[in-house]
Amino acid sequence: MNEMNNEVQIVNYEPQYKEAFKALNEKWIKTFFTMEAGDYKLLDNPQEYIVDKGGYIIVALLNGEAVGTCALVKISDEPLRFELSKMAVSPKAQGKKIGYLVGQALVEKARALNAESIFLETNSVLLPAIKLYEKLGFDHMPVSDSAYTRCDTQMLLKFND
Repeated sequence: MNEMNNEVQIVNYEPQYKEAFKALNEKWIKTFFTMEAGDYKLLDNPQEYIVDKGGYIIVALLNGEAVGTCALVKISDEPLRFELSKMAVSPKAQGKKIGYLVGQALVEKARALNAESIFLETNSVLLPAIKLYEKLGFDHMPVSDSAYTRCDTQMLLKFND
């Protein structure tokens, strides 16, 4: 997973990106909402709560600097299901399709792993994000239990339908 798009490089998460993963997401979340317990859990311990549990994190580098990120959090093994989570792009790097690049890379990763589906949670005020998720193939679904008070929109991408 090492794709180039002009000067944007998509790389797999390594511990050296831990602070960037947290900082990018914290800045984005605080721009629109309030940080919640679930945010701190994943952002403070990405290795433990995402990678070590069978999930994936990717980072977008722009001229060597981490400017975007996104995670696939494993929900279940049988069937294999993931949650697309913690997508964030630095304001200075917006407009370079980084959100699409990191989202597409993780959709392709889940597809390659023969996942049944990817689920995500967001908020209806985030229209550009919702349009991006629709472009990636996600469909709206009825909202059910969420760990986040800010969640009022849930979407699902099913594979092999």
